[in-house]
Amino acid sequence: MNPILVIDDEERIRHLVRMYLEREGYEVDEAGNGREALEKIQKRDYALLIVDLMMPEIDGWKVCRDVREKSDIPIIMLTARGEEFDRVLGFELGADDYLVKPFSTKELVARVKALLRRSRGNTAISSSDLVFGSLKIEKEKHRVSIEDEQIPFTPREFELLYFLAKNPSRVFSREQLMETVWGYDFYGDARTVDTHVKKIREKLADPKVRSMLATVWGVGYKFDPEAVNE
Repeated sequence: MNPILVIDDEERIRHLVRMYLEREGYEVDEAGNGREALEKIQKRDYALLIVDLMMPEIDGWKVCRDVREKSDIPIIMLTARGEEFDRVLGFELGADDYLVKPFSTKELVARVKALLRRSRGNTAISSSDLVFGSLKIEKEKHRVSIEDEQIPFTPREFELLYFLAKNPSRVFSREQLMETVWGYDFYGDARTVDTHVKKIREKLADPKVRSMLATVWGVGYKFDPEAVNE
């Protein structure tokens, strides 16, 4: 497995995270600021990024934005601020998860493991491919394509789309989706789901395909294969 890159301007935090991850058998690399991180990412492939948002020179926001333009590598963001705006903006820029400082190292390790399982293609839901007209969702490859043209998805975006598509026409509340897709209590922040659905829709450029990811007002979301024929 490729190494994990820990990006934080606080050396103490980098070393602490590295120690706990190495205990779990992961190879870990470090960067003290965003500029150093982007240089390392250009030279080496990483399995996952742990990114502090508030850093000198180049901050975590720009790191997330630049990485997402080229890669769907899993990203966990760290922030000393717990405001909803920070979390939503982080997800808008492509982060998959977040932790507010000070955080539990055990919880961080658990989230790293969960994201890496998803990025490798966790088969807990199903190993079968899903096809709806021109849209194809391949579970094992973590691949989404329209007319055989691949669309880059983050692990969390893929898992959310796959889960909804695996249960067509069934309506799920935001709370149900957080519990099922994220796998733990995500601080009850329903806008997390809204943000990911928005990003998925933006990537499904075909209007007919996009219409299948439907909002049920006052309830939640569903995947409606029949919408493409309406």
